[in-house]
Amino acid sequence: MAGFAHQLLSGIVSGSTYAALALALVMIYRATNLVNFAQGEMAMFSTYVAWTLLSMGFPYWLAFPITIVLSFALGVGLEYAIVRPISSRSALDVVVVFIGLLMIFNSLAGWLWTTTIKTFPSPFPATMIPKNTYISAHEVGLLIVTFVLLSGLYVLLQFTRLGLAMRAVAQNRESSMLVGIRVGRMLALGWGIAAAIGAVAGIMVAPILYLDPNMMLGVIIYGFAGALVGGIDNPWGAVAGGLLVGVLENLLGTYVIGTEVKLSVALVVIIGVLVVKPSGLFGRTAVTRV
Repeated sequence: MAGFAHQLLSGIVSGSTYAALALALVMIYRATNLVNFAQGEMAMFSTYVAWTLLSMGFPYWLAFPITIVLSFALGVGLEYAIVRPISSRSALDVVVVFIGLLMIFNSLAGWLWTTTIKTFPSPFPATMIPKNTYISAHEVGLLIVTFVLLSGLYVLLQFTRLGLAMRAVAQNRESSMLVGIRVGRMLALGWGIAAAIGAVAGIMVAPILYLDPNMMLGVIIYGFAGALVGGIDNPWGAVAGGLLVGVLENLLGTYVIGTEVKLSVALVVIIGVLVVKPSGLFGRTAVTRV
């Protein structure tokens, strides 16, 4: 029973990272109807930026917000310079561009920081929490940071005029333009927030996975699975989907299929959802009148 509790809690911790990435993917999809295949590599690149700041002597809790701001600027810049010009192109063109961005960020990180695996410090104690054998202090900190991030985003989207404008653009761009909302700015803001969320996910998971250019390749697959399970057009469904995928991955990988092939859990989930319920558990089914 103790082992099951440990795996369950570990799955929730992993799932919180997947939930953050799934939320970033959903925000971009809702804003632009595009799937950013480079989301994981952008998070990895931001994590290297944080590692560089820490290596220069910046305190962790100063390097953290600086990295978030730089990641936000990166997302906004990509939307203006690359995404906006290709948004009206064919689906194949868009996929090729995003895969190209994935490879560029991966190669650039290897060129700038080499492919040698690096350790990434945690701001939380390395020891287990006293009188607890299930979860480490870093994992508790990861959960807290993720919860604060998601709560802040919920408040932004639901209770502010800016969030209302972003939701309006996601629902109907043409109507938003007619009422005076600057759609371009909202799209850029969505990309910036998604990049910042990815940076947080990368920084939080790096002490567990270690830092190298390929660190997020597996994580982003789980993030995709979470987004599809919850609904690619539903932010909070994506969060629930990410948590569910994290728990399933841990429990099935430990007790059913083995840790060597547990990445296949995410792939099976993606295929299963696309076949059975493409809109996800909480997504909306699009109905087109003909």
